[in-house]
Order: sequence, then C-alpha cells, then structure tokens
Amino acid sequence: MDAGGTSGGGAAAAAAKWRSDASRAFQYYLDRSTPHATGRWLGTLAAAAIYALRVYMVQGFYIVTYGLGIYLLNLLIGFLSPMVDPELDPSSAAEGPALPTRGSDEFKPFIRRLPEFKFWYAITKAFVIAFVMTFFSVFDVPVFWPILLCYWVVLFVLTMKRQIVHMIKYKYVPFSIGKQKYGGKKGGPSSGSPRD
Repeated sequence: MDAGGTSGGGAAAAAAKWRSDASRAFQYYLDRSTPHATGRWLGTLAAAAIYALRVYMVQGFYIVTYGLGIYLLNLLIGFLSPMVDPELDPSSAAEGPALPTRGSDEFKPFIRRLPEFKFWYAITKAFVIAFVMTFFSVFDVPVFWPILLCYWVVLFVLTMKRQIVHMIKYKYVPFSIGKQKYGGKKGGPSSGSPRD
C-alpha cells in the first residue's frame, strides 16, 4: 500500500514538473514572438485558412464556425473600444471627452480595452480550438448555413455601425498608422527682413 502511494505521488510530481516545464517553454516562445507582429498575424492567417479549408472539405461544422464568428466579433469590439468607455464612466462623462479637442489640451493616447497582443492570442487560440472541434462529430450540428451567414452579417453590420457612431461621438480613432512626423523649419530663416 505504501509503495503504491509513493509511486502514484512520484508520477503526479513528474507530471506536474513536465506541465510546469512545458508551460514555461510555451511562455518563453510566446514572449519572444511579441515584437514580431507581422509574423504572428501571418501565422494566424494561415491557421484561419487551414480551418476554412477543413470546414470546406468536411462540408459541416457550420455552428462551430458561427460561434467562432460571434467570438471574433466580440474580440474586435474589445480591440476597437477604449479602456475607459465615456458612456459607462460617470466621472469621465462629466469631464467630457478624454482625447484632446484643442491644441492647448493635454494629449492622452488611445488605450485599448483589449491590447493587440491579447487580441492576436485570443484569435489564434480560437481558430486552433475550432479546428480541433472539427474532429468530433458531436459538434457537427445540422443547420442551414445560409441563414447563419445572413444573421452573422446583419449582426456584424449593426455592431460595427454602433461602434463607428461611438467613435465619432467621442472623437477617437483606434488606429495609428506609423510614426507621426512633424514638419519643422525646412530652410533657413523664415521670411522676414534680413538684418544689416
């Protein structure tokens, strides 16, 4: 009885150590991928293409794809929304918009509710999980997929319309393309009378 208890404890400790080592290695490579946004998104695009090919070849799992689409729409809304929503925060609503409206206002950068890295990671994980689900027939619920597609498109249009109205109302843009460049003095002295 004692030998069975120690061997079971040894196996559990070995499994816990392996899980810890695997988690540490995964986190190491995940951290190393952080600055390589283009490569990460290309990998996610490849995962999405593999998933789409799998669904097309199997001709099924439309309910999984619909659920995936709803989840991705939810992530996109989090990615496009500010950290503090002016409609929900009464203190910021009383102060007015958080972003500067005049040149004398203090600049406050746009901070997303869902940062880019977490957005990418959640999307990639969702495609991998959905891909794995396509190997289990219990998730292949028979549905008429054109209705699901139409419903998702209507939901997407209405949600994005609401998000764009929110962006216009509170004057924020969730994207900044490249580094902002400021024009300074290009030539010599500005137009004026030269000194004698």
